[in-house]
Amino acid sequence: MEQVDILPLINIYHRRLAATNLDFKRFLHTQINWNVRLIGIKGPRGAGKTTLILQHIKETFSNPDDTLWVSLDNLWFQNNSLSELIEYLYTHGISTIFLDEVHKYKGWTQLLKNIYDSYPDLNIVYTGSSMLEIDNSKIDLSRRQSLYTLPEMSFREYIEFACNIHIPIITLEELLSNHVKLAMDITSRIKILKYFNDYLEHGCYPFFVEAHEDFLMRLAATATLAIESDMPAVENVTYATVEKTKRLLAIIAQNVPLVPNVNKLTNSLSSTRDVCIKMLYTLDKAHILSLLTRELKSYKHLVTPEKIYLSNTNLMSALASSTNEGNRRETFFNNQMQQVSQVQTAVKGDFLINGKYLFEVGGTYKTFEQIKDEPNSFLAIDNMEIGVGNKIPLWMFGLLY
Repeated sequence: MEQVDILPLINIYHRRLAATNLDFKRFLHTQINWNVRLIGIKGPRGAGKTTLILQHIKETFSNPDDTLWVSLDNLWFQNNSLSELIEYLYTHGISTIFLDEVHKYKGWTQLLKNIYDSYPDLNIVYTGSSMLEIDNSKIDLSRRQSLYTLPEMSFREYIEFACNIHIPIITLEELLSNHVKLAMDITSRIKILKYFNDYLEHGCYPFFVEAHEDFLMRLAATATLAIESDMPAVENVTYATVEKTKRLLAIIAQNVPLVPNVNKLTNSLSSTRDVCIKMLYTLDKAHILSLLTRELKSYKHLVTPEKIYLSNTNLMSALASSTNEGNRRETFFNNQMQQVSQVQTAVKGDFLINGKYLFEVGGTYKTFEQIKDEPNSFLAIDNMEIGVGNKIPLWMFGLLY
């Protein structure tokens, strides 16, 4: 292999790097230990994984050609070997390589293990689909890597992105005990409810800026692409299963939040119960659906979900024919809490958080009637700037990451 052979990759890398903006960085950027030899970053399509690593390159390398970023879904790899590319780069002095869309390369887990073991002073950062089950892979990467997940943008990040106003991340305990003071500080600087409504419609994915009025159309296409492209690459499923998964999503999108009748869903798909449940959990891993169970959710032991939501409110706008305020409130609360805590359905109330805190989600006139006398019970209230006691503004649950 000669330099001329990799010029197409270098040209694409240079163009992408030149277009990368450093004004806003996702929260994960400062949490990654970039000194680890093998770093994996997985997450849903459109969350900003590629931008995150290009920003790191731009900040870290004074000479861009001291490293290389490549996307493994590039047609170049149809006729060229990643192993040969790594060997060429390593022997020509490059000690850090960034691999995007790694799940698109056949046998990628074995290849990463071989590279890690064969080049003891080579650093690799890779990104991949949120569907990746790396811990369950036959090829053990867990001892070799640090693995991170980049979810959709939080409401806190959206405020920083859209308004250039920085709000520190807070813990759930800080929110529950100090929400009044925190809300007073934030609402003195910004008309929070206006931006909250904007976020619910289009603020979960950074690409809303470039998409403009086409955002919801592009988001719907992104969800479809995750099923058509990422799912076969990760799950090794048939075309028929892909088509059934798309039909399943279409059914659920019109009925969320859904208390599922799995037998009915199975019959409508002409499938089996086990396959139907596996499709549900695959859509959950893809951050398209969010499944809630009474017990703690596990991808190793698939149980019938108690309730099904779309992953976030933007997907509701993009995929559902209609939405109502109650569904949207619950979807937002569930989405933000899923990133930082264990979320379960509750015997009383809407959500049980970390097995300890009980929440009801609602509008201005929501009361404690359904969860009265329950310990550690709270209301998450929409259209409220500043809360009182155990009534907390809904928007504040978007400050947790």
